[in-house]
Amino acid sequence: MDPQRHVRRDELMRDPYPLYARARRADGLTYVPEFGAWLVARDADVREVLRRPDVFSSANAVRGGVLPSPAALAVLAEGDGGGPRGRVVVTADGPAHRRLRAPLLRGLAPARVAAVLPYVTERAEALVDAFADDGRVEVMGAYAMRLPGQVIGRVLGFDPADVPLIVRGGHRTEQLLHRPSDEDEQVAAARDMVTLRRLLDRYVRERYAAPRDDLCSELVTSLVRPDDGEEGEPGELTLDQRRELVAHLNNFLLAGHLTTTALIGTALLHLARHPDQWRLVCERPERMVPAAIEETARYDTALQGFRRVTTRPATLAGTELPAGAELLIGFGSAGRDGARHPRPDVFDITRRSAARHIAFGLGAHACPGAQLAREQVRVTLELFARRFPGLRIDPDRPPVTMRPTLIHRAPEALHLTW
Repeated sequence: MDPQRHVRRDELMRDPYPLYARARRADGLTYVPEFGAWLVARDADVREVLRRPDVFSSANAVRGGVLPSPAALAVLAEGDGGGPRGRVVVTADGPAHRRLRAPLLRGLAPARVAAVLPYVTERAEALVDAFADDGRVEVMGAYAMRLPGQVIGRVLGFDPADVPLIVRGGHRTEQLLHRPSDEDEQVAAARDMVTLRRLLDRYVRERYAAPRDDLCSELVTSLVRPDDGEEGEPGELTLDQRRELVAHLNNFLLAGHLTTTALIGTALLHLARHPDQWRLVCERPERMVPAAIEETARYDTALQGFRRVTTRPATLAGTELPAGAELLIGFGSAGRDGARHPRPDVFDITRRSAARHIAFGLGAHACPGAQLAREQVRVTLELFARRFPGLRIDPDRPPVTMRPTLIHRAPEALHLTW
């Protein structure tokens, strides 16, 4: 991709909403060269795609917009042992998708989420205690990028000492696949990704040998069907099995902490920008905190879009698509569709239609971790409302800039004061 196209693409991703509005008004679908895909912008069309996975496959769901350099690819191949890594839950369809998704649904069942909530509250309080007396904070680095990683590490049963490496590896994955950078930076990112994969491989082998009561063990024991060894002992994991489990764990980590980090950041951003609505949250947290979460997800969702590819010729919104056509499914655009949400470009936590959004997906690919994400944002907003009722954007800091990504849309930095 040429430098000018990178610039245009970054500008679109920092503020995609004007593009979405034009695409919703257009007849049929709109092809966006910067994304190399047809944009599915209207709520009804997004829902149609999500309900027809046999026609609109998830095989390319998280394909990055940047091709790493040969040197970075060589690092990744060496760290992976070579060969295919297999599909993960968001890129699988049909029976393969159901097999990969089933242990996630069990591991993130309501009882499991409820069991981790005391830990969520404990860690949130500890993070806030570290900056509460300062009167100001850059909340992305001090809080939003920390809490979700700690929580997902706890759910998986990982050592807390490994969490910083896990969080770093997740951000480096997104950086390498979605942001242009020079070769040295790409190679460094690839090395961090390999370090994370090796850590996950160690957990896979340990949990396979000695399962525990955690989600990592649930994934490993559910997705591997080994031949029984002597006296019921499991046989050795094959390299392909290990690759699949590592890829599956890695994908779950990315979805589990980066998306929640982004949702925490955008919720605090928009509430701090609307003091009257922040006041409502502080006065009636039991009612307005859930409403604020849903309105944030509708208005400026963390996951703006996933890709799909047609498995056969199809017609969508009057546009004829050949087999192999690339689509970008605009969750962020659907949330601003006036046909479903009156006054769609207004952030209003008192609106009644917010809960009808599809920011967490729909149907077979609805996010299994949606409730865990909502609970972390709920704990955050209740805590900040109690501790910082005077919360506002810090006027002495530069204006907020959004990260140039559609995968985990969030402020690059968010300076708050109280």
